Amino acid sequence: MKFIYASLFLIMMLTSSCKNNAKSSVNSDVTEDATALIEKAQAIHKRVITLDTHCDIDVKNFTDSVNYTQNLDSQVNLPKMEAGGLDVAWFVVYTGQDTLSDEGYQNAYINAISKFDAIHKLVEDIAPDRIELALNSDDVRRISKSGKKVAMIGIENGYPVGKDLSNVEKFYKLGARYMSLAHNGHSQLCDSNTGEKDEVWLHNGLSDLGKDVIREMNRLGMMIDISHPSKEAIKQMFELSKAPIIASHSSARTLCDHSRNLDDEQLMLLKENGGVVQTVAFQTYTNTEKNNARNKAIKSIRKDIAQSLGTTWYEWSETKTLSKEEKDAFLNLRAKIIRLADEKADTMDDFPPKVNVSDFVDHIDYLVEKIGLEHVGISSDFDGGGGVEGWSDASETFNVTLELVKRGYTETQIEKLWSGNLLRVLDEVEAVAKSM
Repeated sequence: MKFIYASLFLIMMLTSSCKNNAKSSVNSDVTEDATALIEKAQAIHKRVITLDTHCDIDVKNFTDSVNYTQNLDSQVNLPKMEAGGLDVAWFVVYTGQDTLSDEGYQNAYINAISKFDAIHKLVEDIAPDRIELALNSDDVRRISKSGKKVAMIGIENGYPVGKDLSNVEKFYKLGARYMSLAHNGHSQLCDSNTGEKDEVWLHNGLSDLGKDVIREMNRLGMMIDISHPSKEAIKQMFELSKAPIIASHSSARTLCDHSRNLDDEQLMLLKENGGVVQTVAFQTYTNTEKNNARNKAIKSIRKDIAQSLGTTWYEWSETKTLSKEEKDAFLNLRAKIIRLADEKADTMDDFPPKVNVSDFVDHIDYLVEKIGLEHVGISSDFDGGGGVEGWSDASETFNVTLELVKRGYTETQIEKLWSGNLLRVLDEVEAVAKSM
């Protein structure tokens, strides 16, 4: 398991801090302290329910021959979840933004249904003995107690709703328990955070249909996700919603000034609303400067490796210009190119470091201090661009718990961060729906 290597690394890091001390007993004491800390973290990690609110999927990995029972290159699958002790994965029904037309809505709906079908195939046909779909917090605890992994479903981008409000209930009945109303680009429901680039807005927040969707989500008991919508749209959601709201994968804008993160004003609205921000381990949203320095230095290496594999290296933003066939071909090799480039960079002296688990937990610390521990959770955005050094896939999930223990968080606090806060919000959203 990868967390064993992280544990050994921590021991070496702690002991090396005393390498200049003449008394060898100091090294021994530090090693014993590090070992005790690791054992404490391992015990906590086994007892708490670990929950990641944002894991993207590719339907090609949900077939009879290629699926999550295998240790695929994907950052999340059952072997990696089991190795790292990740108990609950929210699989995301994601649809990229396209034209606001009947054809666009129809294609988006078809895409969304294909992802719902893939998740249901996993839990009902492929591996029902290893993973089960949860619809509420009681399901999560029951399934986790049984020893199986837990699948939950979120929707990233309300674009597949089209202009038909009844689709929200259709998606809810298929298992969706949260939905964001936009992604990268303005949808028919609300403006996106991407409007900050040119200050061009479509709705100045929510559209009339978007407001109806918020009310419908409250009625059904579906959590509203504010990751990706514009600041004005988010403000209007807080004003309109009768239930707590979540940010399924966002971090603190004060620490990393990216439009995908929440600023202090938004964080205070979230606290007053009773919601939760699921801190995201996405390098660009965690430490942009550190990530940019690394990417600038490693770009030429990635280009050389891509060329040796018979393809061309593209930055993530550049993939939007590719045809579907070109994009699929590149994405099939992207993870391998990144891995090989990282391995080469690791052999080079003074190479810019990666954004790591410590940088990620810095955001948790800030959010806890700013709005209170009860309003903070954890997410990865795995298989959607997420991951940091130390938590690069689900098999390294323990390292997050280890870092939290290292910083003095108690088991009760860690339980709330990993799952308790999010499940509390889910319960409260369902309670509002029942009252309506």
